[in-house]
Amino acid sequence: MASSSAIASSSAPFINKKDVGLSAFSSQSSFSVQTARQRISKKIVSVMTPQQTQRTPATTGSVKTGMTMTEKILAKASDKPEVSPGDNVWVNVDVLMTHDVCGPGSIGIFKKEFGQNAKVWDREKLVIIPDHYIFTSDERANRNVDILRDFCTEQNIKYFYDIKDLGNFRANPDYKGVCHVALAQEGHCRPGEVLLGTDSHTCTAGAFGQFATGIGNTDAGFVLGTGKILLKVPPTLRFVMDGEMPDYLLAKDLILQIIGEISVAGATYKAMEFVGSTVESLTMEERMTLCNMVVEAGGKNGVIPADKTTYDYLEGRTSVPYEPVYSDEGARYLKEYRFDVSKLEPLVAKPHSPDNRALARECKDVKIDRVYIGSCTGGKTEDFMAAAKVFLASGKKVKVPTFLVPATQKVWMDVYSLPVPGAGGKTCSQIFEEAGCDTPASPSCGACLGGPKDTYARMNEAQANYYLFYRIIDLLLICYRVCVSTTNRNFPGRMGHKEGQIYLASPYTAAASALTGYVTDPREFLQ
Repeated sequence: MASSSAIASSSAPFINKKDVGLSAFSSQSSFSVQTARQRISKKIVSVMTPQQTQRTPATTGSVKTGMTMTEKILAKASDKPEVSPGDNVWVNVDVLMTHDVCGPGSIGIFKKEFGQNAKVWDREKLVIIPDHYIFTSDERANRNVDILRDFCTEQNIKYFYDIKDLGNFRANPDYKGVCHVALAQEGHCRPGEVLLGTDSHTCTAGAFGQFATGIGNTDAGFVLGTGKILLKVPPTLRFVMDGEMPDYLLAKDLILQIIGEISVAGATYKAMEFVGSTVESLTMEERMTLCNMVVEAGGKNGVIPADKTTYDYLEGRTSVPYEPVYSDEGARYLKEYRFDVSKLEPLVAKPHSPDNRALARECKDVKIDRVYIGSCTGGKTEDFMAAAKVFLASGKKVKVPTFLVPATQKVWMDVYSLPVPGAGGKTCSQIFEEAGCDTPASPSCGACLGGPKDTYARMNEAQANYYLFYRIIDLLLICYRVCVSTTNRNFPGRMGHKEGQIYLASPYTAAASALTGYVTDPREFLQ
């Protein structure tokens, strides 16, 4: 009967059964559409479908499908009621961040494609943070910051965290430091929003319940001009972590466990959603560590549901209204992983891959040459507090050079001002000095990416205060250098050396290793 336009009509008056002689809705198969037409009198105007119970449409359409947090954020940002994994959508960007390494290239593309006199789409949604190659005499690196400064002056950019005096970073009140930590501290990370950055670890901001991911210079140039980007909606992997967090574990151990489980390609172009009682117990800085390294698993983004911890952190940091979103009960996940965190042990990622997971105690025979505590992953205030806790518990001095690079100017101030719990009023800096660590350096990305040859703590750079003889010995032994680092990557070339070996670890494990000169399980000092 669906072939009849009269029968299919749903907007016309009803049929009078007396005129038809047989209900037009009879289940008798012998009654045909043609027969009905012959017996219907001229009084009939049209036919309607049976009246059904009225149902109010769902807010996302007539048929509502459960969505994950990532899908909901992208649906909202693309003005669509619903999106599914694989959809290509034009997304409205809330915040775009760039820094001194990728900023000049992004600016060049913007000017080439939109015109030399073009204006950015929104001067208050662009955040420019010099942080990578700052404290160096390299002219090209310095020129990059000059390009950013000129552009921000030309465009009247509201959020440019400039640095002019490289000899004393404290003389630069606007300078912040590592972009991913500064974005959070300055209130640019908000639940439910879309934050993009020209750096792969922009995913850190997912800790705030937002969609955050790294993009290339070409995409950034387009965003500068339009405020939009074309994205493919990623499917979501769900990681449920429950159990009480042992005192000797940190979020770095959790993400190393996950990456070791799924490999560096296990989340390629997928969202990684973290939930569970353990995640809920984490501080914001620890949540940032968890989301920071999803890109080391190939992830498009990492995300954690916003809660009271999130809101408390944002209090006083932003006045911009935000709207958190949460995964629906019927949301579709590509796969779910479950972990009992109470049973985990301290971990390291052995050279040369973040997924080369091993228990710290299994590497106790690995002799090391140095320890590095810093970066967007392990250079936050709580990371230094954790390291100080190990040094304090041991009462010993470090056996190898131990380099400390606070992520931001605020972290640097915390290291020198905040008392360490249980230390009788001592600060991190006092404890580090007593343990024989290097003086905390100027806040920046430091040696994590490598940088110019005079970058502080690069693995292939002899220390400036060595005598000539020791410099020669240092250079001869350079290819054997082994470092325990709180950074996020241990590929050849990271921290400035292609032959050096980097063991990724938590601040607990890094500090414990500094005290022994070997890769060390922190339980040796924390239990």
